[in-house]
Amino acid sequence: MDLPANNFKKAIAAGRQQIGLWVSLASAYSAEIVAGSGFDWLVIDTEHSPNEVDTTLEQLQVIAAYPVTPVVRPAWNDKVLIKRHLDIGAQCLLVPYVQNEEEAAAAVAATRFPTQGVRGVAGVTRASRFGRVADYAKRAHEELCLLVQIETREGLDNLEKIARVDGVDGVFIGPADLAAGLGHLGEQGHPEVQAAIKDGIRRIKACAKPAGILAVDEASARRYMEWGTVFTAVGLDVMVLARETEKLAKLFK
Repeated sequence: MDLPANNFKKAIAAGRQQIGLWVSLASAYSAEIVAGSGFDWLVIDTEHSPNEVDTTLEQLQVIAAYPVTPVVRPAWNDKVLIKRHLDIGAQCLLVPYVQNEEEAAAAVAATRFPTQGVRGVAGVTRASRFGRVADYAKRAHEELCLLVQIETREGLDNLEKIARVDGVDGVFIGPADLAAGLGHLGEQGHPEVQAAIKDGIRRIKACAKPAGILAVDEASARRYMEWGTVFTAVGLDVMVLARETEKLAKLFK
């Protein structure tokens, strides 16, 4: 059995726009619903959603039946959390709160087996198709996609050093935390925040790495893509559910 190909990794490396959705409901049933909606990638969020390894696994399993790539966001840049998500078959990771070159390098090391990294070795896991993928340990990194998230002033200051770390496949700007870090909590549209995002995207592109972001409205999403994002999340499942059910209730009340 061959190592599963990572189409998302290939697409962003080639500069092909990938449209995504945040998946935060911690449910395999709801994940399967959005998996068939036509997105290129889905973020299974374990940082700000009530997901654990078991619920993440269930969502990876149902999403696998659809032509969309799951991206798991660990709760933190932690080698144990990263190891567990890799072992259950995640091939794309979005590591939050990376602020400098050392933290980016640590994230890379967590995805590599010794001697290139510190990932623990387990031969019979879902990642290796339970031992059926030949030479999995030697080849796993070929199809892993590591995205690191910039969401602080320090991260912006070190952006080029982070982006140029070998093994970092893309750099994602987290607009909500970035706004907070710049002194504009809850104001992602503030001119200073928008200027920082635009400049950040430019700098990521200058490092020959794909840039990504999360937008919560169409105008922002289209603006970020115009500025140069290559993997762009255009909404969140919880927001879609909340706003659309509000609209439905208002029709009758």
